[in-house]
Amino acid sequence: MCFVFLKKLMYTFVADAMLFWPTIEIFFLSLLLLTSSLDAASNDSQNNRDEVIVARRGAVATDDGRCSRIGMNVLREGGHAVDAAVAAALCLGVVGPGSSGIGGGGFMLIRESSGEAEFYDMRETAPLLASKDMYGGNATLKNKGGLSIAVPGELAGLDKAWKKYGKLPWKRLVKPAERLARLGFKVSPYLHFLMEKTKSEIFEDIGLRDTFTSNGSLLQKDDICYNKKLAKTLQTIAEQGIQPFYNGSIGFNLVKDIRKAGGILTIKDLRNYKVKVRKPIYANFQGLQYVTSSLPSGGPPLILVLNILALYGNLSGVPDSVFVHREIEALKHAFAVRTNLGDPDFVNVTEVLSHMLSINFAKELKQTIYDNRTFPPKHYGGK
Repeated sequence: MCFVFLKKLMYTFVADAMLFWPTIEIFFLSLLLLTSSLDAASNDSQNNRDEVIVARRGAVATDDGRCSRIGMNVLREGGHAVDAAVAAALCLGVVGPGSSGIGGGGFMLIRESSGEAEFYDMRETAPLLASKDMYGGNATLKNKGGLSIAVPGELAGLDKAWKKYGKLPWKRLVKPAERLARLGFKVSPYLHFLMEKTKSEIFEDIGLRDTFTSNGSLLQKDDICYNKKLAKTLQTIAEQGIQPFYNGSIGFNLVKDIRKAGGILTIKDLRNYKVKVRKPIYANFQGLQYVTSSLPSGGPPLILVLNILALYGNLSGVPDSVFVHREIEALKHAFAVRTNLGDPDFVNVTEVLSHMLSINFAKELKQTIYDNRTFPPKHYGGK
C-alpha cells in the first residue's frame, strides 16, 4: 500500500488486483497516492510503532519503509506524484513479491488540483484463448498454476500515467527497484510469512528456489534476498521502456515459461493489452466530497456504504459499538449487491450501478438495518 500526498497537486489511488505468476501468488498492492514536492514522510515496515505523521507539503507511505523512502526521494527531486507512484510500486514488486509485482495489474485514480480526475484501469485481462470451461470444475486452477495467469497490466498502466504526468526520466524511476533486486534486500516479516505459506511451491520451482532459499532452506527474516533475474528484467525496462515486456524479449520468455507451466498466454495477448482510462465516481459524506474509482473496481460498493451511513446524520455522540455495527451491516448489503456486478466491457451493469449510487436505494437498505440485531445472509440479498 502506498500513499503520496503533495500539497497543491493531486490525489492518486491504485487499488488491488491480482495475477498468479507460474507458482507464486503475485498481488499488485493497493496503491493510494495523494500528491507536492519537497517534504515527505515515510512509514517503516521494520518497526511496529503506531504513529501519526504530519508533513507540511507532501508525504509518501507504503507498507514497506524502503519503498516509502524511494518515493519520497523522487518528490524531493521535483518529481510528480505519478513519478513517486511508479518508483514506489516497482520497489514494492521487489521487496514484497508475494503482494505486488510487474506480473499483476491494478487501478490508479488521479485527481488534479483543478478538481479534474481520471481513473486508470490497468487490471490484468483474460488471455484470448480463455474459455468459461477451461478449469473443468477444478477451483484450484483459478488460483494456482499456468491457467490462472492473465495478461499483466501494471507496467502498461504505470507507463501510460507517467507519460502524461511524469516529470523525471523513466530510468530514474526504475533504477531504485533494479538496485534492490540486484544488490539484495532484507526479507521482511511479512515476506517470510508468505514464503512459509508457499514453501512447497517454492521448492518445486527452480526459479523460486534459487531466489528464496539458501543451502536447502528458506531464507529467514532479515536474511538478504537477491533476485538477479528480476534485476536483469528491470534493467532492460529501465533502458528500453516497456516495449520488451509487451512485444520483445521479456514478453517472449514470459510466454514461453507460462506455456510450459500449462498456461495459455500468447505474445498476441501482450501486444494487444490496452490500459483503459475511465471516469471516476463522486459522493458526498459528512460535508466532504469523495472521488473514487469506478467499475470494475470496488468504488461503487464503497459509495453505497457511505450513502447508507450518511443517512444517519451527525455521527457525534453515537457509541463506537453502534457505529461499527451500522458500518458492518452496510458492508454486508454492499457486498451482496456487488455479486450482481461484472466487467463493464462485457456485462451490462447499468441498472445495478445505478442502484449502488442511488440515495433512494441506500434509504431502502437502511430501513433493513437495526442497531440491536443482525440477520442470516439471505437478509442482505440486495438487488
